[in-house]
Amino acid sequence: MDPKKLRYTKTHEWAHLEKNICTIGISKFAADQLTDITYIELPDVGDHVFNGQEFGAIDTVKAVSSLYSPVDGEVIEVNAGLEEHPEPIATDPYGAGWIIKVRVEKPKDEKHSAVDHLLTCDEYEKQIASESH
Repeated sequence: MDPKKLRYTKTHEWAHLEKNICTIGISKFAADQLTDITYIELPDVGDHVFNGQEFGAIDTVKAVSSLYSPVDGEVIEVNAGLEEHPEPIATDPYGAGWIIKVRVEKPKDEKHSAVDHLLTCDEYEKQIASESH
């Protein structure tokens, strides 16, 4: 996926909405910070996730980092291959390293999409530039 066309959370997750399916992963910036990923904890298919709430975690040799959902909805698919081989999270975060797919609940305001509240790529790049100082 083209990182320029994705939306981002302040906690470094990315979201790609196609119709009512949102694919979620972590940004390259976050993946680069999480050196040596050893394990990923994923939700189950059928679980409900909620915007801003934790849905899983990534373990590294140094720490455990929570994953937060950028949308409300039902998990319809998880990238189960990451449980045994989490490397794509670091090597291909916008492709093979995707984490979950969520069937998004319809927003209360039909004029807006479920990801309008998220940062654009430019806004996200400004945020990570400010964090780097």
